[in-house]
Order: sequence, then C-alpha cells, then structure tokens
Amino acid sequence: MSRPASKTNRKVTNPVTNGNRPDNNTRSTTLLTVLIVVAVLYFARTILIPLALAVLLAFMLAPLVIRLRHWGFGRVPSVVVVVLFAFGMIGIVAALLTAQLSDLGHKLPEYEKNIRHKIETLRTSGGGLISRASQVARSLSDQFNPPATESPAIPGEEKPVPVEIRHTPFSPLETTQKIVGSLFSTVLMAGVVIVFVIFILVEREDLRDRILGLVGARRLNVTTKLLNDAAQRVSRYLLAQLMINGIFGLLVGIGLFFVRIPNPFLWGILAALLRYIPYLGVWIAAVMPAALAFAVEPGYVKVPLTLGLYLGVDLLMYNFLEPLLYGSSTGISPLAILVAAVFWAWLWGTPGLLLATPLTVCVATIGRYVPELTFLRVLLTDEPVLPPSSRFYQRMLAMDLEEATEIGEQYIKGKTLEAFYDDVIVPALSLAEEDRHRGKLDRERQQFIFENTQIIIEEFAERADELIAEHAPSKEGQANASRISPDAKEVQVLCVPARDRADELAAAMLVQLLLQRGIAAKALGGEALAGESLVEIEKDKPKVVCVPAVPPQGYTHARYICRRLRARFGELKLIAAILTEQDPVDLKQRQPAIPADEVAASLKEATTQILALLPTVAPAAEPILRAA
Repeated sequence: MSRPASKTNRKVTNPVTNGNRPDNNTRSTTLLTVLIVVAVLYFARTILIPLALAVLLAFMLAPLVIRLRHWGFGRVPSVVVVVLFAFGMIGIVAALLTAQLSDLGHKLPEYEKNIRHKIETLRTSGGGLISRASQVARSLSDQFNPPATESPAIPGEEKPVPVEIRHTPFSPLETTQKIVGSLFSTVLMAGVVIVFVIFILVEREDLRDRILGLVGARRLNVTTKLLNDAAQRVSRYLLAQLMINGIFGLLVGIGLFFVRIPNPFLWGILAALLRYIPYLGVWIAAVMPAALAFAVEPGYVKVPLTLGLYLGVDLLMYNFLEPLLYGSSTGISPLAILVAAVFWAWLWGTPGLLLATPLTVCVATIGRYVPELTFLRVLLTDEPVLPPSSRFYQRMLAMDLEEATEIGEQYIKGKTLEAFYDDVIVPALSLAEEDRHRGKLDRERQQFIFENTQIIIEEFAERADELIAEHAPSKEGQANASRISPDAKEVQVLCVPARDRADELAAAMLVQLLLQRGIAAKALGGEALAGESLVEIEKDKPKVVCVPAVPPQGYTHARYICRRLRARFGELKLIAAILTEQDPVDLKQRQPAIPADEVAASLKEATTQILALLPTVAPAAEPILRAA
C-alpha cells in the first residue's frame, strides 16, 4: 500500500515587491553609515584621540572611584584622589624613563670603539667573504648600469646647467623650536586627557542618562546592557593588561640585570609599555636591548640570551598568566585583534595602535546588541558563528568526512551520546532533508551525506566510552549492552522510520540509545512500506512502537504511519518522535493531531518516554545509566 505523496508548500512572491529589496536597502544604509563613521574618525582624529584615551582611562579608574564612594568619600574627592594617584604614577614612570634615557645617552660613546671593532670583524669574517661579495655586487651593478659618457656637443644646443645640492646649515634655534613644539603638543594632549577624565568620572551618571536619552526610551534595555557589558569588558581588560604588562616588564628587567645589560630598569619599563602593541610590541622592545648587548662586550653570547629572555617571559605570560587574568574578558578573536591593530594604526597612527584592542572590544560589544551591526560580532568576536550541527552539515556538503568527524569528536567530549545525536546529527539531517525537498541537494551529495552519517553513527556508538571522558560507561555496563542484539527473539521496542532515509538514521540512533540501556530494540529499514511494518509488528509483538521522523515532512509522514498502526493495533503503546526544535507542548497541540500515546521532540525525550512505558526494565537500566 503506497503512502501519500509529500506536499510542497509554494511561496508566492509578488514581483513588484521583491522580498530582497528591504535587506539590500538595509545593508546599503549600514555600509554607508560605517563609511561615514570611518571618515569622521579619520578627519576628527585630533579631537577624538584624546577623547578616546580619556574614556578608556575613565573605564579603568571608575571601579576605584566607585570603591572610594562606597567607603564614604564624596564624588568629587573620590575622583580627585584617584586621578592624582593615577597620573602621579604615570609622571613618576615618565621621570624615571627620562632619567634612564639620559644616562644611556651618556654611556653610548663608550661603546663606539667596540661597535667599530665588531663591524670590522663581520666585514672581514669568513676570509673576507662579505667584502668579496660586496665587490662582486658592485661590479655586476656597474655592468648593468655603465657610467654615462659625455656626448659630443651639438652646435646651437644649450648645455644643461649643473645642479649642486647644498645642505642647510645646522640651526640650533630651529631644532629647539621643533623639540619645544613636540613637547608642548604632548603636554597639551596630556592636559586635555586629564580634564576629560575628571569630567567623565565626575559626570558619569549624567553622561549615561544623556546617552540613554539620545537612544530613546524604547531601547533602554538594550542600551543599558550594551553600556554595562562594554564597561565591564573594557575595565577588566585594561586592569588585567596593566597587571600582565607590569609583571612582564618586571621579569624582563630582573632578567636583563642578571645578563648584565646596562640600564635594565629602562628596558623593563619600555617592555611593559610596548607590550600594549599587539604581537609586535614585545619584539620591538627586545630589539633595543639586543642591539645594546651587541655593543657592550666583544662576544656575541648576550644577544641570543637577551632575545631568549624576552621569548621565554612572553611564553610564560601567554600560557599561564594571560588565561588566568584575561579569561573571557575581551571576547575578541586573535585574528580580529591583528586586523584591528592594522586598521587603527592606519586611522590614528601610534595612538591607534595602542588603543586598538580596547576600541575593538567596544565595537564588538556594539555588534552584540545592535541588530544592524551584527556583522561586527561575526567578524570580531571569538564566539562560534555557526552551531556544531551547521558546521557538521557544511563539511558533509563539502564531502569532507574527516573534518566532519573531528567536529563530532570535539562536541561529544564531556557530553552524552544522545546529546550528540540530538544537537548535531539530527539538526544536520533536518537541513539535508530541507535542501533535498527543495531540490537543492544533488544525488551525489545525498548519497555521501546519508551513507557517511550512518558510518559516523555506528563508529561513535562503538567509541562512546573513549570519546565521552566524564560519561564513559563501566565495563559492566558495556557487557550488558553488548549482550543485547537487535536480532533478539523478544523485541521490546520496534522503531519504524516514518519515510525518508533521515528517518531511518534517526531510528538507528534511537535503537543504539535503547540498547545501551538494556532494552531490546530493533529498527525497520526505511524502504519498508506501511503494510510491511504491520507484518513486522504482528511477528515481533513489541511492547512499544516508536515512529522517528525528521523535519520538514516528518510530522505528516509520522501522522500517516501512526494512524495506520492505531487502526490496526488499538492497544499498542505508540510513540511519535518528531525530531524538531519546536516546543514539545506546541508539538502535542498541533492539528491535525498524531494518534499516539506520547509525542517526543528529541531522541532523549523519546528514550525517557519509552523507559516510562516499560517500567519492568527501568530498574535494570538504572545501574547502566549511573555507571559513569
């Protein structure tokens, strides 16, 4: 007896109002807005750089101000104490750095003789190899570019006028003006930053209310979450980075002291400051003391020792201290930090390079809460963009069985086999069925996906004790499960696939889960017709029949099978497992209803319902479930 043909829902689209136009308009508006914002950031950088510095410093100092206010200090006194302390520490570090640089400048002439000797040694090293190579290079260059010969004069032609380049004489006054101008600009920016920081900390609540007022009353919830999340992430990141960079500079300074590099305190401060530059800052800081190590002594041992010291301390920070202090404070992917460093350096120069990570944290936080800017969250954050089921299905579409298996192995660790089936395999099969019914899945990929998914299901069922570290069944449980076979004479549960190949795979997964619990279960082939299912039920006489079905056509097919079974076996305990993400309550209330005793929305729920309908096997199955 044949089954009813599946109905395909056709969506009629009005050609006049194309559904893609609003999305295209929204994307165009968003892109135009981003371009305008980038242009404003570039042309208004003179104002925005000190403002950004002030906002980030305010984020870092706000917890201290709040703590002082909780201790009974007033708003203004708390801000003044914290700001004076913070900028006093910055001033002390700057003064020490200046003193160390001045001391190094006085010592440099002492190393000139040693540097000349080393350069001469390198030039004549290897039996004069470098010198001979330079002579060969100059000879070849002369052959490719022969010297110009003076052509005979042509009567009536004017001779070219010789050009003489003269260097401008050194002017101490101009040099002093440049130095004073640079210092004045730095001091002026520092003063503006201090004023901004004081104002932001004093008027913090008023500024917050004004931002909320600009956004509007309808978005108070989203804006409040955005501001709190950004403030917490940036504050935690800045404080953690300050601690890590300080410890890094301290360890580097101590190491350079024992290596006997001059001015180790100077290089420790520079290492702590330059480490704010993502990835490259450590090596920029390491080059300078390594060059000084080259000039200090005739030997070359100190150069690799210095570079190795920076590498070792950086690896120590990266592998031990950063995971402890950072945790998930930023939520930015490493590639996004690198790209952001390049972008902000292009936009704002050196200040942008130093501010790249905290500014990117703020931008990514905005992308989390503003729907129009979701692409920022996708591009910048370290959150998984695709769920495991979509990643699994995508690799199966690409016919990459190896990576699809790796995705499953990574997901199942620390979880259960039924969670892997419900969260990864079943949604992937649902996506495959949806594409197949729409005609978007060719026959070759259909065969690859269904056949290899069956292989993965069988493999993971055998390796469950290896893959699930925390939930590995004991040897006793494994032995009990291995004694039960689908071919057992007394079948307690019979799984009848609704119709498609995905339904057959769902039935196979349910049988595996039941066998692990000591329940004799058996699954029919997906090619079996409704009449053949009736014959199998009469022959095996199971206590429970379950009909697994995978969307999008699963509900219709399961309802048809259950109706046939209910009409033939009125007293049969019947479960319909519609494996969908729909709420089980809504699924049971859906009309027309499925004539079954229970309706499950997942393999886990179907297994629980089967255990409830088989009370005699529940106590025996319980030790197996607790064996982990």
